[in-house]
Amino acid sequence: MTTATLSLSELTAAATEAAKISAAASDAQRAAWLTAVADALDANAAELVEIADSETSLGTTRLTGEVARTSGQLRLFARVITEGSYLEAVIDHANPNATPPTPDLRRILRPIGPVAVFSASNFPFAFSVAGGDTASALAVGCSVIVKAHSGHLRLSERTAEIVAEALRAAGAPEGIFALVTGREVGTALVQDPAIKAVGFTGSIPGGRALFDLATSRPEPIPFYGELGSLNPVVVTEAALAERSARLAEGLAGSFTLGAGQFCTKPGLVFIPAGTDFAAQVAEASKDKPALGMLTSRIAEAYPGGLRSFASVQGVDVVSGSVDQDAVANGAAPVVFSTTAAKVLENPGQLLEECFGPTTMLIEYTDREELSAVLAKVPGSLTATVHAQPGEDISALVEQLSELAGRVLFDGWPTGVAVNWAQQHGGPYPATTSLFTSVGATAVRRFQRPVAYQDAPESVLHPALHESNPLRIPRRVNGELILP
Repeated sequence: MTTATLSLSELTAAATEAAKISAAASDAQRAAWLTAVADALDANAAELVEIADSETSLGTTRLTGEVARTSGQLRLFARVITEGSYLEAVIDHANPNATPPTPDLRRILRPIGPVAVFSASNFPFAFSVAGGDTASALAVGCSVIVKAHSGHLRLSERTAEIVAEALRAAGAPEGIFALVTGREVGTALVQDPAIKAVGFTGSIPGGRALFDLATSRPEPIPFYGELGSLNPVVVTEAALAERSARLAEGLAGSFTLGAGQFCTKPGLVFIPAGTDFAAQVAEASKDKPALGMLTSRIAEAYPGGLRSFASVQGVDVVSGSVDQDAVANGAAPVVFSTTAAKVLENPGQLLEECFGPTTMLIEYTDREELSAVLAKVPGSLTATVHAQPGEDISALVEQLSELAGRVLFDGWPTGVAVNWAQQHGGPYPATTSLFTSVGATAVRRFQRPVAYQDAPESVLHPALHESNPLRIPRRVNGELILP
């Protein structure tokens, strides 16, 4: 589980052997491993938060909560695998009287093998070394090799030490978890034949480059990437007439949260034409402070994105300044305003993600124009509707459901619940797959189905035994049977 003295090939070889042992372990055993890691993170939270704050400037309050989220999702996955439905066990008994006769078939999901995980910059715990990708892969019986993010190396190394020791003490096999660093090593990790899937959270260019590597290998593998998201918000005329001040306050709090570095930041806000909502958002945003960004590279890019928007004729700056030094002074909020017609003229420039505390208000004249401009919005993690009770928004909701993985009503997208129903993923470029990276069904990314035909019970996973010794939900002869 240590990485300091081992080569990448040695690490992947160890991960391959560990994955065999982990796949054969019981759900209860793997749940105990996850719980041990969660307990260790909680026990060392103060030390980890101090290191994280020194490297990310996210603040101790935010980071303390993120440690709790991280340990909480480890415990969630422990519950997921002991509940058992994650296996999707299906049994169809033989039917010699069918035409033609059908055999006994029993299907289950099995772990895919060693997994590479790339840490994110904006969530140094929840999407990092011991984050959701690592937890969900370990839960189903995969081994994990994490590529640390350069923005918080010390934290990554210390977290990895804690995770490795907790796994070792809980009886997990040697080689089940490891940490590597460096861009070249990360590239080699994706190309290593032992790696069977990749989890990634980061930029579109970086993620797309790794995605292309994963799919162009002699043996292509799944690449589960979360890349970029504009998270459109639509406000109806009735909603704006009823509660514009409250909407302005909510938007200001959401797009500036964490210096606008949340993957669910509302980057586009569609509003009816001819209102003073832009002025209200400007007023609500004016006292939001400039905040330090995660890395100097991100801080250097932020003003460039602002200037790109401002250079388009017909785009107005209604609050803040595009001329700022985010490296020296922190990233200050900026609110832009334009029209749907201008976006339709310049979709390539105006429908780009600008990572930082900025949002663009887009005025639409009617539902037809709104629908036309929404059709140009790239795939997103979230889409939000603010409407009034009784409004017919069914067509709008249908369109938003096509471009996002989570549709919110009368709320704000910054904040992702970690539970059974969550969907954190959407059409490209939000993600490169149809799966979620948050919540119970995140485990599905690291499993593959295997069907056993006329197999002796002695070789079958206990979930497929006739007596259902694990007492888990199963589908038998087409009928869902609950324990």
